[in-house]
Amino acid sequence: MNDLVTLGQRLRHFRNAAGLTLDQLGERVGVAGSQLSLMENGRREPRVTLLSSLAEALDVTVADLLDDTPPTPRAALEIELDRAQRSAHYAALGLPMVRASRSMPDDVLESLVGLHRALIERQRQAIATPEEARRANTAQRLHMRTLDNHLPEIEELAERMVAETGHVSGALTHREVGLMATRLGFELVYVNDLPHSARSVTDLENGRIYLPPASIPGGHGLRSMALQAIAHRLLEHRVPATYAEFLRQRLEINYFAAACLMPREQSVAFLTQAKADRNIAVEDFRDAFGVTHEAAALRFTNLATTYLDLSLHFLRVGDDGAVYKAYENDGLRLPVDVTGSTEGQLVCRKWSARVAMTRTNRTTEYYQYTDTPEGTFWESTQTGTTSANDEFSITVGVPFADAKWFRGRETTNREHSTCPDPVCCKHPPSDLAQRWRGKAWTSAKLHAHILSPLPSGTFPGVDDQELYAFLDAHGGGER
Repeated sequence: MNDLVTLGQRLRHFRNAAGLTLDQLGERVGVAGSQLSLMENGRREPRVTLLSSLAEALDVTVADLLDDTPPTPRAALEIELDRAQRSAHYAALGLPMVRASRSMPDDVLESLVGLHRALIERQRQAIATPEEARRANTAQRLHMRTLDNHLPEIEELAERMVAETGHVSGALTHREVGLMATRLGFELVYVNDLPHSARSVTDLENGRIYLPPASIPGGHGLRSMALQAIAHRLLEHRVPATYAEFLRQRLEINYFAAACLMPREQSVAFLTQAKADRNIAVEDFRDAFGVTHEAAALRFTNLATTYLDLSLHFLRVGDDGAVYKAYENDGLRLPVDVTGSTEGQLVCRKWSARVAMTRTNRTTEYYQYTDTPEGTFWESTQTGTTSANDEFSITVGVPFADAKWFRGRETTNREHSTCPDPVCCKHPPSDLAQRWRGKAWTSAKLHAHILSPLPSGTFPGVDDQELYAFLDAHGGGER
């Protein structure tokens, strides 16, 4: 529709320049003037043969008519107004569309367009709020559950791109990732001054993908960041208009990166053999492809149900017990708030995700059976520490019947959870409560991000001023 609006504006511009009325032009090309009016208003698409006749009658080329540039500043405003009024956000207001007639003064048109720009900016600011993020994240998690966390189209794309680099087996190398970028017309550039709110920056004009220094600890993560930036181009992502769209794009680029670093064919072969040996272990999967434990665990959720016939759950939990990421299709009841969001909710103290963080020796995976109201689950948990020294745990679990396929099934560790019953682990033991009630005072630690919205720039979470200053500092228009 947007292209038809521009085409209509250019058609009207060239008709007026030729000094023809709608009926006069219609007589030359054999159509009614009313039909041409619909085309000029972007409501009807002309046939290719008619386009050729129109171009000839107006003494221009077909390319002149199909150019996507508005013919005049006034036309640009009219096109922008039309597009704004056709958006879902405007439609939700229930207001009538205002047609930019020829008699509408320029200043009125400019005011209307300015109001729409302000409305769009307010919407962009609103999508960066924690409340909107939680709603969108919940909807995405539930949607991915219906898909068993598996995206076959992206699997196919990743497999094709990896094959084109000449990769055969083992971990994908930095060189192969660089070749992938080169095929798309980009070079990977490592810099020390990325905007603090950005993981990477892509300069579309000069064909550069800026990444943190290659020497940072755990440099394997740079492959993933580069692949995510590449994925935006391959998947033809546009600037997200809603937070839901932003989250969907992020999920897709993360999925693509994981599918490149742990290619489907090799991964399925590896995991199928491990299942046959009754020796599935996330740590082995991790080491085979040179990725992080979390990346391997998440990739396992992409493949387990579709290719191994295993239902499962995944958790990333902070040292305070709060959920950072979660997925399940095995019936485990995740803790949720009244909106259905699980992020930020506390998991039971008796689940493996929290018990593992009480151990002294954390170098190996911790295995545990957990009895819950929904059944017994076997879980494997690995703990870790972020660059800010915050502890977290990564858990993959399956129903009791499927524990037989995993290493660690012989564990004698077992806990009994009755959550969400508060008596399970939320209420203190009665003797301690009686001993200390009214005799203590403390001050809560408040995480700043809980009350702070994300920077409300073009891309949620990224500061526009920092982003554009960074690009300007790295060469501007120079190549």
